[in-house]
Amino acid sequence: MLTTLAVANYRSLRSVIVPLTALNIVSGENGTGKSNLYRTLRLLADTAQGNVISSLAREGGLSSTLWAGPETISAAMKRGEHAVQGGPRREPVSLRLGFAGSDFNYAIDLGLPTPSTSAFAFDPEIKRECIWTGPKFRPSSLLIDRRGPVVRTRDARGEWRIIASSLATFDSMLTQVLDAERAPEILTVREQIRAWRFYDHLRTDADSPIRQPQLGTRTPVLSHNGHDLAAALQTIREIGDVAQLNQAVADAFPGASIDIGQTGNAFTVEFHQHGLLRPLSAAELSDGTLRYLLWIAALLTPRPPQLMVLNEPETSLHPDLLPALARLISAASRSTQLWVVSHSARLLSALQQDERCNAIQLSKEFGETVVQEQGLLDRPSWHWPER
Repeated sequence: MLTTLAVANYRSLRSVIVPLTALNIVSGENGTGKSNLYRTLRLLADTAQGNVISSLAREGGLSSTLWAGPETISAAMKRGEHAVQGGPRREPVSLRLGFAGSDFNYAIDLGLPTPSTSAFAFDPEIKRECIWTGPKFRPSSLLIDRRGPVVRTRDARGEWRIIASSLATFDSMLTQVLDAERAPEILTVREQIRAWRFYDHLRTDADSPIRQPQLGTRTPVLSHNGHDLAAALQTIREIGDVAQLNQAVADAFPGASIDIGQTGNAFTVEFHQHGLLRPLSAAELSDGTLRYLLWIAALLTPRPPQLMVLNEPETSLHPDLLPALARLISAASRSTQLWVVSHSARLLSALQQDERCNAIQLSKEFGETVVQEQGLLDRPSWHWPER
């Protein structure tokens, strides 16, 4: 389980360090940085897939994603005695992302490229990557250290050994260093990150593939866009917790049940509702009903991931469904770590009934995202590796 998420200089996140538990909810008014915090998890996931540079390019490049305010905001600026303005830069330009986990910790530092005549001269460079263990970063706890093109690891005697010397500045060591004998920590961290699941583009419009029969195979993990909903629900019925599936449907829709129709290897969702003489197909269901079934399939997965991220799960749902959704999310957080971004006060209130809930409420001060009611002593211990 992740215990800390740390971000520096990404959009409005000049310096944000948040503690994490099994169930985390992120809230705040529009523009306070919820989406930015969510995107940092996406960027970390892209790092393990080898896509972090292209992901930043799609956001406008490093110049567009860096913190746009001054390097430091003085007390006089905050009191309004001085205008908010920049000064001589003391630190190198960098975008830093990292997390602490129950076993290993990881950080990546991206910076400006060295001047060149290449057509890709605007691509950011990976300046440093580190994997360490223990409650906070210190040289003695460092296990894997990447500076520029060189990657080092400690051997059994604690001495440093170079395992790569020509790593490209646009490649993460997580994807390019595959040495299970000398650097098993890299493989472990990479596979942990790759197992994260994100659900934020679940289409339920009239043309959505979810509403059409789909070819079905055993589907223990709902796809990111939910097109294999029927197969995922049938997989839960066969190898998952079918009692919990039935309870989740009945909790949201009293008297209702679902079946999976099959014609050859094409699967369809059949929704039985009290008072109707035939089941409704996915094409006939409302956006809210269909979306709720998607959340059931995602959260009751027979293969829970280390981390699951839900972005605004209340979209299209009637407010009366939100308490049932909160109960479903809380139950799922007992087998996987949950990160929920939401605007819904009713959903947030229902989730906070769970004593394990970690509420992260964001606000903005002078353009900077801050965690409300988080003092210096409330922030988790975190130290960035220096370049």
